[in-house]
Amino acid sequence: MIGFVRLLARNQLALAGGVVLAIVVVIAAAAPILPLQAPQVTNTADRFLPPFSDGHLLGTDHLGRDLLSRLIWGTRLSLSVGFAAAVIAAVIGSAIGIVAGYFGGRIDNVVMRGVDMLMAFPYILLALAIVAALGPGLLNALIAVAAVNIPFFARNIRGVTVGIAGREFIDAARLSGKGHLAILTTELLPNVVPVIVIAMSTTVGWMILETAGLSFLGLGSQPPVADLGSMLGEARSALITNPHTSLVPGLMIFVIVMSINLLGDGVRDALDPRLRSGALSRPQPATTVRRTGPVPDGPGAGALDLQRLETRFHVGRRVFRAVNEVSLTVGRGECVGLIGESGSGKSVTALSVMKLVSSPPGVITGGAVFREGDDLVGARHDTLRRLRGDRVAYIFQDPLSTLHPLMRVGDQLAEAIRVHHAVGRDALRRRAVELLKAVRIPNAESRIDAYPHQLSGGMRQRVGIAMALANDPDIIIADEPTTALDVTVQAQILALLDDLRRERGLSILFITHDFGVVAQLCDRVAVMYAGQIVEEGPTGEVLDRPGHPYTRRLIACVPELGGGRRQLHAIPGLPPAVDALPAGCAFAPRCDKTRDACRQGPIALERRGRRAVRCLYPEHAAHAPEAAQ
Repeated sequence: MIGFVRLLARNQLALAGGVVLAIVVVIAAAAPILPLQAPQVTNTADRFLPPFSDGHLLGTDHLGRDLLSRLIWGTRLSLSVGFAAAVIAAVIGSAIGIVAGYFGGRIDNVVMRGVDMLMAFPYILLALAIVAALGPGLLNALIAVAAVNIPFFARNIRGVTVGIAGREFIDAARLSGKGHLAILTTELLPNVVPVIVIAMSTTVGWMILETAGLSFLGLGSQPPVADLGSMLGEARSALITNPHTSLVPGLMIFVIVMSINLLGDGVRDALDPRLRSGALSRPQPATTVRRTGPVPDGPGAGALDLQRLETRFHVGRRVFRAVNEVSLTVGRGECVGLIGESGSGKSVTALSVMKLVSSPPGVITGGAVFREGDDLVGARHDTLRRLRGDRVAYIFQDPLSTLHPLMRVGDQLAEAIRVHHAVGRDALRRRAVELLKAVRIPNAESRIDAYPHQLSGGMRQRVGIAMALANDPDIIIADEPTTALDVTVQAQILALLDDLRRERGLSILFITHDFGVVAQLCDRVAVMYAGQIVEEGPTGEVLDRPGHPYTRRLIACVPELGGGRRQLHAIPGLPPAVDALPAGCAFAPRCDKTRDACRQGPIALERRGRRAVRCLYPEHAAHAPEAAQ
């Protein structure tokens, strides 16, 4: 609950709406104890007194009744009816939707066709018909407003339930012996409650307006009892001569509905799990840059040169140092592997290259990324747009989630080209076929008309590679593109990438957690831990003679085929939280070679020839820094 409130508070408009609504509710709830005049007592001698008159702060109406008192009591009544109608509609409509979506078949058909019939009537006319049948009165208006909103809840909740009812955990509940009622209440209902709350938060305002509309027409609250709608109805005849009698209830309706809508939007966002890790706002087109230290002034000789790159995530008062002064060079035509445990900062490093880290909460706080002498971190957004997908391409880990589900793969390939180059439609189709053939997809002429879900995982990954190759880029960043594939398809994808690299002279930054993949594809390897590179060097040398204890322990976790005698050792403990890194070596709590010096201060990445190790007591003396010797 505390976390929900904190997320809600980040949305300033929602917070303002909640504060205003809370003030209105408190004042309305306190109406019986406030020193107000009787709202129904008439005094024709004081009719139409203007605001700020003696004893009447907001003036009086056509019968001399105090407007402030009637406003507060009327607000109390309107809020009560609106919230009550929302609860009734939500309970009945959600129950109908859950039952229809869960049972399906004939029950779903009968129930939802009845709901469709109700939705075919204009809801205002339907509400008027219900009130006409039941007779004027506030209770009947409440019933009418709740009834016309039941189909809205039923339709929305039924759609959500249909998607959940086919999930494996529902089948598991059936296999465990649970009955329909138990499944509905313990399995389905908890999953749709957030949707119900969101729907309620966005419809309460409508229901208050609908109730006020019925009262305005004389079908709701009946004299002498007043709500906001009936106050407007009584004041319409004096709108020109005494406008304050209409403005007072009108402004209150506006304030209530606006605050409820703003708060409802905030509740919807705060209940969305996709937004819980960041701020409740749309990410910016490029990562925010706030470099606090000196900016590196010279690029290296490689195709891609990262120098002291820092990326942090600001979540509330916590600052996560996801990438901590990472320096790495990818040469022309070279494949460099970036390896480490999950959460070590590999993917954030790769996303930071083209400023693709979501902001908020991500911020690049230091360093530079050079490509052909240009600093990409400091580049303008239009410059990045020209480079993204053209000179620097990205292969994502899960093609099913990155490919558009409603577009044919050929259209997506054509779009990737059309964004950067003016090419005719026929030429785009021919180019799409060529790309699919280049990544060895059989029957490319027919495959370009397939949707992503019609392709296997390996085929989708090949389409992702084809999209990366669409504009003949110089650099490809591959973010664990083979993790979700079986070993045979993985081997094919790796061989394909290696062949394409050699044929086209591509530079590849390959992110993985598999040393087997590194050994097969990469010329050099950099090992990351807790946002820092702890070892770097030629792949063969690092695998044969690891310098950092962390690298040694990672390699020891890789099984060997054939021998069957080497014992696999898991690394004890867990990686440190990057918002509370230790003062010394981040690996010290898990290392079997830790000494007091390892905990006393930052440890530099010491280079010896083609190798670099961030360790005071490395595995081999040749890697030992001067201070440790």
